[in-house]
Amino acid sequence: MPASSPELPRFPADFVWGASTAAYQIEGAADEDGKGPSIWDTFTHRAGTVRDGHTGDVACDHYHRFDEDVALMRRLGLDAYRFSVSWPRILPSGAGKVEPRGLDFYERLVDALLDAGIEPTPTLFHWDLPQALEDEGGWLNRETAYRFGEYAAVVADRLGDRVTRWITLNEPFVHMSFGYGFGVHAPGRALLLDALPVAHHQLLGHGLATAALRAAVPDAQVLVANNCTPVRLRQDARGEADTAAADAYDILHNRLFNDPLLHGRYPDLSAYGMPDPAWGGVVRDGDLTSIGAPLDGLGINYYNPSWITAPRDPAAGLPFDLAEPAEPYLRTSFDWPVVPDGLTELLTGLKARYGADLPPVWITENGCSQPEGSHDPARIDYLAGHLGAVADAMAQGVDVRGYFTWSLLDNFEWAEGYHQRFGLVEVDFATGARTPRASFDWYRDLIAAQRP
Repeated sequence: MPASSPELPRFPADFVWGASTAAYQIEGAADEDGKGPSIWDTFTHRAGTVRDGHTGDVACDHYHRFDEDVALMRRLGLDAYRFSVSWPRILPSGAGKVEPRGLDFYERLVDALLDAGIEPTPTLFHWDLPQALEDEGGWLNRETAYRFGEYAAVVADRLGDRVTRWITLNEPFVHMSFGYGFGVHAPGRALLLDALPVAHHQLLGHGLATAALRAAVPDAQVLVANNCTPVRLRQDARGEADTAAADAYDILHNRLFNDPLLHGRYPDLSAYGMPDPAWGGVVRDGDLTSIGAPLDGLGINYYNPSWITAPRDPAAGLPFDLAEPAEPYLRTSFDWPVVPDGLTELLTGLKARYGADLPPVWITENGCSQPEGSHDPARIDYLAGHLGAVADAMAQGVDVRGYFTWSLLDNFEWAEGYHQRFGLVEVDFATGARTPRASFDWYRDLIAAQRP
C-alpha cells in the first residue's frame, strides 16, 4: 500500500467485497445471437455524440471472453460481482418474444461465477433501453414501466434459482438528467424539466420489477443503485439564495429518488414549477405504494460532492448553478475532485435523514479514472481513502454491508468513449488483452487481509 494511503481498519467478517461492470460498457456482441438494438447502439452511431466516434460494438468483448474475466475475479478473491443484464439481449423489441440465447449467456455467466465462489449480483437496467421502447416514448411513456416489470419476471424465471441479490435500476437520476434532460447520453433528448416524468416512470418500473422478483424468488434481496452526492456551498457562497439553490439541487439529485423509495412520498417540487403532488396526473393512485415497497438494501454510487450556488441567470430554467469547489482538491483523469470525506458525509446524512427507514447500505460503485498504464498509485490512494471513509461512516452507526469498486475492467465510458480508464484491469481495446494493474494486486491483498 502506498505510504500516502491510510491504514484501513478491519471490516466485519461478513462484509462483501466486490467489483462492478455494465453490459453495454463491456459486452460487445452488439448484434449477435438475436440481440436487438438499444438506445446506446443507436446513439453511438449518430455523428457527434461520443468522443472520437467510439461505440460499444465490441467494447471489452466480454460476451466472448467472460470466462477469462471470471478467472480474474477469482484471482481477486471477490465475494460478489455486480454486472448488468442487457434488456434488448433478452427481449429484442423490449417486450413480447424472448430471445433464449440471451438468457443462455447470462446463465453461463452466473454458473461460472458460482463455480468460482462469487455471488452474482445482476442489475436489470443500466441505461441500455431497447430502442423499440424508446421509439414509443421511452421512459417518458408510462407503459415502459410495465414492460420493465415483465422483463424482470423473464430474467428471474431463468436465474432466480441461483441469484438472490438483485438490483433493479442503476442511477435513475443520471439517466433522466443526462439522457432526457440535457441530451449528452442516450437517447439524446434535451427536455430540461420536461424530463421529470422519466424519474417517476423509472421508479414505478422499479416497484413493478420488485414485485416480479419477489414473486419468482421468495428469498430475493432487492436493491436499487442510486447515484447520490453530498451538496455543498462554495466557501464564498453563503447567502439565502445560495442556500435555497443547494436545497433545490439536493431535492432533484438525491431526494427525488430516495424519498419515494424510503418515505413513500415525493419531496416538494415547487422549486421546479411542479407544486401539484400528482405532477399533473403523472403520479397515479397506487404508484407510491408500489414504489415504496420495503427495500432489502440501498445501493449508493459515489464519486464526488456537488458544489452549488444561486443561478446566475434565473431565466435559464433551473433554480441552481453547478460550481467548482474553491478548495484545491486532487483530480482524477475525468477532472472530478477526489473527496473521500464526502462519502462519510453522504452516508451519515442518509442515516440522519431517513433514520429507521434507511435499509442496509451497499456501496455499489466507487472508483476513479486514471491514465493508461499498469502502475496506478493514485487509484490505490483513491480506493484506500474511500474505504476509510466507509469505515468512518460505519463507526458512526451506518449499516454498510458491502463495497463494489468501479470497475473491474477498463470499458466504454459513455460519452467519453474509451478515453477514461476506470479498471483494476487494463484493457487493450485493439486486441482485447487484459493486464491487471497494481491496484488489482492491492485490492486482492486487501481482501485477503480482511478475511478471518
